[in-house]
Amino acid sequence: MSIVTLFVDTSEEKVSTERRFDKGLTISQLKYKLEPITGIPYSTQVIELYQGNSLLGVLDEEDKMLGAYPVEDYMRLYVKDTNPHRIKNQYTDVSLVEKFELTEEEYTKRSDTVRAFKERNKLGRFSEEAAAKERAIELAYKEAAEHIKVGDRCEVIGDDESVRRRGTVRFVGETQFQPGLWVGVQYDEPLGKNDGSVQGVRYFTCPNKYGGFVRPIKVNVGDFPEEDLMDSDDDLEEM
Repeated sequence: MSIVTLFVDTSEEKVSTERRFDKGLTISQLKYKLEPITGIPYSTQVIELYQGNSLLGVLDEEDKMLGAYPVEDYMRLYVKDTNPHRIKNQYTDVSLVEKFELTEEEYTKRSDTVRAFKERNKLGRFSEEAAAKERAIELAYKEAAEHIKVGDRCEVIGDDESVRRRGTVRFVGETQFQPGLWVGVQYDEPLGKNDGSVQGVRYFTCPNKYGGFVRPIKVNVGDFPEEDLMDSDDDLEEM
């Protein structure tokens, strides 16, 4: 038994693969082996043999053995489809595949999802511990927000307590970009991330890069005069 390594190529399915074939195969047997590789049915295959870009011939005698042709390692079998009505690229074009999609509301209603499993078994963010922690955080945000109103001068505290930015409160409340309470601040210097809008929704108006949104617990209100704050290396939970 003599084995030859060939590249199988077809422009119809954008297939190019390296395969090993027994030279003792008849062309008829070869076509059956090529069908699952190329997606082209046995009956409509035309096999061309190439060395590089040079056509050496057509393997069209079905009872003839592969080894009877001038086949050598790493030559190329180009498989053409003679059926003009076959849907092209049906095996590789994912745009032809009908996708199963759910809206957020439909997903929430289902009982066979990972989220539903975690919720039933109180795992992850649905655990009692996680729920208690979430309630405590929401309460802290609410209590802090009660002492903040639009127009207040403020100082925003970074995760690094030594880094602080001063500005004016322009918004207090819930947003569309993320749950919970947020405070919109117009900074004295261009150290922010936006102009008072996030994801196409406007909450207040200020020059670009002067606006930012932070959690209420990061905001201290009081008599904070304007000053230069050029340290922009802080790490706030900010939008």
